[in-house]
Amino acid sequence: MMDLATLRRKLPWTPRTVPVIRMSGVIAAREGAVNLDRFAAPLTRGFDAAKAGENLLILAIESPGGSPVQSDLIGRFIRRKAEETGVRVVAIIGDVGASGGYWIACAADEILANRMSIVGSIGVIGGGFGVHQLIRRYGIERRVITAGENKLRNDPFAPEREEDARFNRELLDDIHNSFKDWVRARRGAAIEGHEAAIFDGSYMLGDKAKDLGLIDGFGDVRGVITERAGERAKPDFIGPKKKFSLMRLIGRDAGAALLNAIEAETMSARMR
Repeated sequence: MMDLATLRRKLPWTPRTVPVIRMSGVIAAREGAVNLDRFAAPLTRGFDAAKAGENLLILAIESPGGSPVQSDLIGRFIRRKAEETGVRVVAIIGDVGASGGYWIACAADEILANRMSIVGSIGVIGGGFGVHQLIRRYGIERRVITAGENKLRNDPFAPEREEDARFNRELLDDIHNSFKDWVRARRGAAIEGHEAAIFDGSYMLGDKAKDLGLIDGFGDVRGVITERAGERAKPDFIGPKKKFSLMRLIGRDAGAALLNAIEAETMSARMR
């Protein structure tokens, strides 16, 4: 017996839409960025709409990356919802889907991009500044008291310790290994024989990403919807809901938007 969702899809006069979740910007825990707190509800609405409609959900990704924690949380949330609903997820990378942006894309069942999209950057970056020579030059005396020999690890006001540098390297390697394991699990045989070229932290254009198995093909949102759901199907863009507040508009939201824009531009500059 045909279920209601299938019957609706077959009726010629029924409006047909495909939910599209736009994930654009830096991935970070703060307000206004791409994170699970902001996108859990839109993703849930998208999966519900896809299950009742064309059984297809599109992730439109436009991100240079950011927090590995938020990338992992979003990626695993997408997989849980996909397994619960049986909806097919297609990630479509725009200008850039790198680092954490690619991490999220790997949650999809299929990854598409443009031939000139920036893809990859499967690596981890960290760092800071040391100003000990600066304060020494101006005769500044620093006084600090700690309990725990490593409570002051990576102190920018003291010369870098060898044990701190080693600790940082191990920490980054652990995160990098988790990233690589996720990509291996999601991309499978497609990347076999190419790991040395894709796990060194570098990024590449869509053409090369296709050759190395990081993406499955090329496409854009509207083209994919027409191809997969028919000429009558239209995108239904779903995103986080915003509550209007004048104080937030001129205060916290404006500051968060500025910070996100600066960070996005800084991260993108590394990929030019």
